[in-house]
This record gives sequence, structure tokens and C-alpha cells, in this order.
Amino acid sequence: MAELTGDLQTTLWTTAQAAEAAGVKPNVIRTWVYRGHLTRANSPRCRTPKYKAIDVVLAEKATRERARRTYSAA
Repeated sequence: MAELTGDLQTTLWTTAQAAEAAGVKPNVIRTWVYRGHLTRANSPRCRTPKYKAIDVVLAEKATRERARRTYSAA
């Protein structure tokens, strides 16, 4: 389980850990990266992508807020 305690600025999570912490599937994390909502914290040459915990939390929060957005029929 991904730890939500500690320093979220320096904690790095794998895709699976980030997905678990955000309550989504790993493919959603990859989609956030593709869409530019989340960036990798390590080099793209590394085999295992890592993400800053705070970035995952902020991306998840922004995604939830966008999902609640309503549009008027004007």
C-alpha cells in the first residue's frame, strides 16, 4: 500500500503505488502522463517510471474537480 505519511514532496511512487494511492487503475496514471496532468520524476530512460507523491495527489484532485464540473445549457 502506498504511504500517505511522510514528505510528499520527496516521496517517489511507482505507477502501481500511485494508482493505489489515487484509487484508480495503473492505466489511468499512464493516461494522466500522456495528457500532461502528471509528469515523471525520474529520467525517461529508466525502465520503471516514478512520480512524486504530491504530483499524484494534485493530479487526482484536479481530475476529480474536472469531473464535477457542470455546464449550463445557454
